[in-house]
Amino acid sequence: MCGIVGYIGTKKASPILINGLIRLEYRGYDSAGISTIEKEELSIMKDKGRVKNLYHLKGIDDLTGTIGIAHTRWATHGKPSKENSHPHMDNSKTFSVVHNGIIENYNELRNFLTDNGYIFYSQTDTEVIPNLVHYYYEKDEKTDNLRFLRAVKNACSDLKGSFAIEIICKDYPDNMIVTRKDSPLVIGKGENENYISSDIPAILSFTRNFYLLNDFELVVLSRNNVVFYDKDLNPIEKDTKTIEWNASSAEKDGYEDFMLKEIYEQPTAIRETIGAKFNEETKCEFDELNFTKEYLSSLNKIYIVACGTAMYAGLAGKNAIEKLCKIPTEVDVASEFRYRDPLVDDKTLCIFISQSGETADTIAALKLCKEKGAKTLAISNVIGSSITREADYSIYTHAGPEIAVASTKAYTSQVILITILSIYFAEILDIECEKVSLLKRDILQLPKKIEETLKLSEVIEEFSKKVYQEKDIFFLGRGIDEAVAKEASLKLKEISYIHSESYPAGELKHGPIALIENDITVISIMTDNTLVEKTISNIQEVITRGAKTLVITNQNVDEDMFDRIIKIPETNPFVSPILSIIPLQLFSYYISKEKGLDVDKPRNLAKSVTVE
Repeated sequence: MCGIVGYIGTKKASPILINGLIRLEYRGYDSAGISTIEKEELSIMKDKGRVKNLYHLKGIDDLTGTIGIAHTRWATHGKPSKENSHPHMDNSKTFSVVHNGIIENYNELRNFLTDNGYIFYSQTDTEVIPNLVHYYYEKDEKTDNLRFLRAVKNACSDLKGSFAIEIICKDYPDNMIVTRKDSPLVIGKGENENYISSDIPAILSFTRNFYLLNDFELVVLSRNNVVFYDKDLNPIEKDTKTIEWNASSAEKDGYEDFMLKEIYEQPTAIRETIGAKFNEETKCEFDELNFTKEYLSSLNKIYIVACGTAMYAGLAGKNAIEKLCKIPTEVDVASEFRYRDPLVDDKTLCIFISQSGETADTIAALKLCKEKGAKTLAISNVIGSSITREADYSIYTHAGPEIAVASTKAYTSQVILITILSIYFAEILDIECEKVSLLKRDILQLPKKIEETLKLSEVIEEFSKKVYQEKDIFFLGRGIDEAVAKEASLKLKEISYIHSESYPAGELKHGPIALIENDITVISIMTDNTLVEKTISNIQEVITRGAKTLVITNQNVDEDMFDRIIKIPETNPFVSPILSIIPLQLFSYYISKEKGLDVDKPRNLAKSVTVE
């Protein structure tokens, strides 16, 4: 889950590299470092901690090299330390490498290299890479311009696991080689310069034209050229893709934190995701899809597979697909899905959700389903991401870059997109249903209702100040509101470090109520009018035991019954999770701020989980 960035051009590389790392810090922030070529020798500057620590390193302002690589680390192999930070060099100090991913056979390779006289100075799996490149480089008797490339190719052939790698060599001061397998990497094409990054937003201010790499492709970069090779070193051609994101969307634009900015961007994100897919009079259309009535009618089951917040978006999607399309739908966590031999065949449609499109477990689950003969559909926020290139079909949220580690606008965009997908399926199946017409109308009204909901921020902030020192907070909901409770609990855990749990409200008496003590805070979501009475009955049980209660609702309830009620606009139950989660996003945000925590970069977490 680390972030890597590279530059080759005519400008000083070091400030460009550090700027890129700052923009990639949401991918990891245990340590950071850069490597440049200075007067035909490799230079490495690195340290434990945040990227900003690099500014204080002695000599960093004196770097003048115009080619360099950089890394911000989320530790896997080896504790966070200066020694374990990237870049890493080989023993001869000929090659410098940064790496995102995990080398699963690094012990075997380390033993092989140790037997061949190499010494290791870190606990990382990455350190085997530059030394392995050097091993093959020294064995190559040819001294032509491809010697560097052949050494990298041979080394990568020995690697098992996932990797995105940038390599520079002091013998080739005008070239950089990059490659990837199962880890994200993009190349930004400039004028007499090229940029490399794990994610598009980090280099979006420099270029809009990007090359998207497939697994095992190797790239030789110079200032004026980008040359692609397949795994057998046959030259291949690739076209650039123009990215329409606005560079300012990766900036805070006056907001104190990216998370707050992204919460307030949700009306726009929802409008953009709805796009022109339908209106109240026309059927829903996806240009990217060509499903038929015959195919959808043949399905025995739909799987929705994802991780974390994306999985909770899938729970909202399950509700819509089953109720509108009458197709049995299961939601499964990607990290478990492929290890339980799921019952998938050509009568199964598998939907995979990933904001980045690079989530390792989700991609692995997708590949398994394709092997079993299922059709696969990816939902992502990143055009050209790995998951969209693996899937049979892809549709996109249009949330724009999401920088904060805790997902907000990506989640609500996923919920709305999969709800629209359920309408699309229902209309193909010719399911005449008044629910579909009403849902379309309510979806089109949703952005304005989100704007109304955001006006509740002061009330939410006030309540947050009363409970920010709590050690335990509980979330309750029934039906679709239980999915919101799960996501709300996750948000609170992620950024405030308060222990929180979510439960189906009806399950309280089956154990969880034993945890309710005097002054414990219990938050309940009530948006389904068919379940209000039962949910109120469950809340009364915790009130009796001394709990403080916050209720998020769009129903008519007795306000004197609870400590605080947040009234959100009334809307269709299928899209109520979008409105009901927003006060709880703000709730988590304000609690974290009150505790003085780093909202955008919570401890131990990174934005994209690109390793198992």
